[in-house]
Amino acid sequence: MAAADLSVILPRVLIVSRRSVRKNKFVDFVGEYHLDLIVSYGAVPVIVPRVTGVHMLLDSFEPIHGVLLCEGEDIDPSLYEADTSNLTPEELEEIRRLHASDTAIDKEKDAIELGLAKLCLERNIPYLGICRGSQILNVACGGTLYQDIGKELTRNVGENEKVVHMDYDNYDGHRHPVRIVENTPLHQWFNDSLNEGEMGIRVNSYHHQGVKRLAQRFVPMAFAPDGLIEGFYDPDAYNPEEGKFIMGLQFHPERMRKPDSEEFDYPGCPSAYKEFAKAVVAYQKKLNCVPESVKLNKEMEKKRKIIVRSFSIARNIYESGHEFNSSKESELAVGAEFLQVTQVNFCQDSRHTRVKIHAN
Repeated sequence: MAAADLSVILPRVLIVSRRSVRKNKFVDFVGEYHLDLIVSYGAVPVIVPRVTGVHMLLDSFEPIHGVLLCEGEDIDPSLYEADTSNLTPEELEEIRRLHASDTAIDKEKDAIELGLAKLCLERNIPYLGICRGSQILNVACGGTLYQDIGKELTRNVGENEKVVHMDYDNYDGHRHPVRIVENTPLHQWFNDSLNEGEMGIRVNSYHHQGVKRLAQRFVPMAFAPDGLIEGFYDPDAYNPEEGKFIMGLQFHPERMRKPDSEEFDYPGCPSAYKEFAKAVVAYQKKLNCVPESVKLNKEMEKKRKIIVRSFSIARNIYESGHEFNSSKESELAVGAEFLQVTQVNFCQDSRHTRVKIHAN
């Protein structure tokens, strides 16, 4: 089979690159472990470059059968309800100094990745978020983040509960314990590695931020001893065989390898990628089964996106309990009008049905 045929047949997983500097020039890159696992489980990774303006061109990457978001800088705190009231200016400056490579905000990457995350949530496209990717998912659904775990969380827990979440001196070798929640996908994947009567494994850690308030739609899958959520998923959007997968992991299972070896710490480490790819394949098959006659034309698809966004804004206002923002009134009106028309049509159909029954 020709390579061109395979590119059409194999499902496409979008992965956004991270920008770095090499030889005084910007370079975009994606960790190779991610790419290897996606390819090995039967999908094609499509790298979305972190280039100015790409967030306006996401439609050009269609068809999208899955999205994998991974490493990157801190998310712009203005995109969620960041609370720095408990941090002094000196502490904020210390955070910027200690984590200089992470605290440099990348607004373009934020825009690209939030756009893709919201697209996945609207269309139920399989989504796997690793580290920053899990934080993007939580923010996209109305959750919040700690500005710095060490300053906000670690100092408020007992000595036996303290956790080092970032160890620059032992970057790849550092591990800390997590407790897996029963009857979750993580439990299923790592079950064979759990000691009898225990629910703990040791994971790697490369982050100074993390989930503070988990968005309402998600369920935790693992906790660090200090209480930080290390993994979560949407149980209503998890069925890989049916193309459903919405999940975030704060740790990096793809990098949990034994020293100087490609062997994983646990047999369950690649399972997130395996099940994600399974969902991606199933999602592509579902799309391909849609008859041409019922596919939306471009104008109808544009209207559908506007209506979906209206409902998404309404749901976020309801779930967060925030006051109504008048700037969103025009967008909310679209959804209200759609509901009104739908209700009128439903009532007319109901009356018509009752008339027919009465006539008979």
